[in-house]
Amino acid sequence: MSPDKMVHMANQIAAFFKSQPGADVAERVAAHLTDFWEPRMRAQFLAYVAGGGAGLDPLVIAAAGRLKPVAA
Repeated sequence: MSPDKMVHMANQIAAFFKSQPGADVAERVAAHLTDFWEPRMRAQFLAYVAGGGAGLDPLVIAAAGRLKPVAA
């Protein structure tokens, strides 16, 4: 997937969860990524974040820290 599309999708997820009540929004974003993004997408996402994460919402960056590394 293109990095631009991935950033857009991740930021949309963050925007949705920001609008919901509750405390640990980053945990819920991470859970959504784990549940609905296949392993290759998560691996690409984590590599993108490790490379600086340009354009990602700070909530998405926080959620990335809660994701488990993707097994190769």
